[in-house]
Amino acid sequence: MNSKKLWIGFILVMVISFGILGYYGREIYREAPPIPEKVVTEDGTVVFTAADIKDGQNVWQSMGGQEVGTVWGHGAYKAPDWTADWLHREAVFILNKWSLDDFSKRYDDLPDENQAQLQKRLQNELRKNTYDTQSKNTTISAVRAEAIQSNSAHYGGLFMNDPELAHLREAYSIPANTIKDPERMRKMNAFFFWASWATVTERPGMEITFTNNWPPEKLVGNEPTGALLLWTGFSVIILLFGIGLLGWYYATNREEEEDHVVPKVNPLSGTQLTPSMKATLKYFWVVTALILVQILMGVITAHYGVEGLGFYGLPLADVLPYSISRTWHIQLAIFWIATSWLATGLFIAPAISGKEPKFQRFGVNFLFIALLIIVVGSLAGQWMGVMQKLGLVENFWFGHQGYEYVDLGRFWQIFLFIGLVLWLLLMGRAIWPAIKAKNENRHLLTMFLIASVAIAAFYAAGLMWGRQTHLAIAEYWRWWVVHLWVEGFFEVFATVAIAFLFVRMQLIQAKIATSSVLFSTIIFLSGGILGTFHHLYFTGTPTAVLALGATFSALEVVPLVLMGFEAYHNIRMSRAKEWVSAYKWPIYFFVSVAFWNFLGAGIFGFLINPPIALYYMQGLNTTPVHGHTALFGVYGMLGIGLMLFVLRDMDLNVTWKEKNIRLSFWMLNIGLLLMVVLSVLPVGLAQTVASVKHGLWYARSAEFLETPTLETVRWLRVIGDTIFAVGALYLGWFVFGLKTGWSVKK
Repeated sequence: MNSKKLWIGFILVMVISFGILGYYGREIYREAPPIPEKVVTEDGTVVFTAADIKDGQNVWQSMGGQEVGTVWGHGAYKAPDWTADWLHREAVFILNKWSLDDFSKRYDDLPDENQAQLQKRLQNELRKNTYDTQSKNTTISAVRAEAIQSNSAHYGGLFMNDPELAHLREAYSIPANTIKDPERMRKMNAFFFWASWATVTERPGMEITFTNNWPPEKLVGNEPTGALLLWTGFSVIILLFGIGLLGWYYATNREEEEDHVVPKVNPLSGTQLTPSMKATLKYFWVVTALILVQILMGVITAHYGVEGLGFYGLPLADVLPYSISRTWHIQLAIFWIATSWLATGLFIAPAISGKEPKFQRFGVNFLFIALLIIVVGSLAGQWMGVMQKLGLVENFWFGHQGYEYVDLGRFWQIFLFIGLVLWLLLMGRAIWPAIKAKNENRHLLTMFLIASVAIAAFYAAGLMWGRQTHLAIAEYWRWWVVHLWVEGFFEVFATVAIAFLFVRMQLIQAKIATSSVLFSTIIFLSGGILGTFHHLYFTGTPTAVLALGATFSALEVVPLVLMGFEAYHNIRMSRAKEWVSAYKWPIYFFVSVAFWNFLGAGIFGFLINPPIALYYMQGLNTTPVHGHTALFGVYGMLGIGLMLFVLRDMDLNVTWKEKNIRLSFWMLNIGLLLMVVLSVLPVGLAQTVASVKHGLWYARSAEFLETPTLETVRWLRVIGDTIFAVGALYLGWFVFGLKTGWSVKK
């Protein structure tokens, strides 16, 4: 396929996909669950106001938000989903109240026919939409007001210091007095009520709730809709069709690569490093240090799963609660992966044009300092926010935003965005002379520049919500960052960067590399852009989002099932000539990326993506199975591979001692696999069974998760975690040893 047709295809995919994404983004704004001006009882008593709900959302964010349990299924997997838990407690309270009034028995002691009678009455009570579009008030019954009081007392005791709930606090890894102010607690209860109200209240003129009947809860009539089943089946058909089509393409087009002759000696031998290329070395030292700290935070976070508020007897949660260790674990992963990729770009850019722009080294050093300030400042601000040392406004700007993957305060977000723009300028001024030269690499370099622009530009989506933006709208923009920025355009950038590395080494032809990159990008973004919607099935979005998400998230999996071609291709290149063996371990990390793309992003991703699967699995440990194997397995291994490629090119005159990097490679991959297979996946599957049988509230409850069997399964994670952590230590020892000399042969 010629480049012109591929460029046309790329442009069409971008324009059409973002047009649809934008259109349904507008629909999300229009059809989001309303926030009532007042929640009032039938006699006019005000229970909550809109200000209470919005401030309560900010209180929830300040104590960690999605890093402490989940809301609408998004967030941490320790502690309950607060919407499912509130809904179940509210339902049980009302059923028991009615049962005692009508039959003088608790609900569980009633005959089946009486239970069914009260259950139907409850559904009529809770599912009816009493929001008045004129007054903008929501009216509730007296019994529901009593249920709200009961729930508020429970959550107040849980998040503050009720000694009778100490066992639950430990099970949920929530330190006493996580919320220190009773007024803040009252407002957070208002937010929990509203978020739960949206899950059970039917949309105007429809028989489904604002969250498409999620979470599963039979007491209130929340069961899968027909649309869930229909689009699940359609997604499987689309997946099979896409695999067949792509398989046909591979069978008819892959042979054109076979005629390329690999040079007998390394064409990069004798390459002179420019000052700015040398200046990127310190980026990789920081990357390695952040990997080690991030894994330490992961060890602490995982241990809280079995010892809720301590670390082998130490009361660690007093100074480093679960919400902070998990925040830092995720945030540091994004920081070091992004830093590795950005530093690779800064190293490659001058090599592309063969020219060092004026003040390029100064720019590289200045950006390095800025990134350090962002890392340290944002992490410190998150700690202060969670420890309730900031006001709600100050927390939004400098503390903890409470949204997973974009937890850092708005000031730090803006600072990071400016840093990315600076990085783009450094990249563009170094690449531009080569693009103007109009040589055979021009198309590939243009794609490289487009990917660089996208990395800088799409992070701006994280600035599209404000302090009190509606949760459904904030979720829409948050997934622009997580899915399109992290999983989308960084993937495109990495694909182009790897292709250019191989072109520089003359392992593949520029023409073939360009066609492969453009075709891969078209295939990936065809499903990837609109596949963003699969994260938004149950976040207060219209049903059309469910249909689009199911269809296009299935297409996301299509290119991943053929990752065996990619792995074989990379292994073959590592053995092409004797000199290529110097790049063995960077290439092997690229091979592992192909493996984890297939298993983590492909199989484990599709495990939870179909609507009916996610209906029962959202918020369970099946999600971190995909998260760990895709984020570290794909993007982490890719970041390490890129780092090793650059470190190899920085000094081609030395021979690496391979023992430590070999041990690191195998221990990181085996440890990650064991972590998932022995512990996280079995827990997630057990939760899924519980969710189908009893509801999400039970699958996330301490009652279920603290059974002896599941406690043992969670402890089994130590095996994989230990192997993985030792592999990271070997990696650190090797990288720092390149400077000290213990990783190279004399």
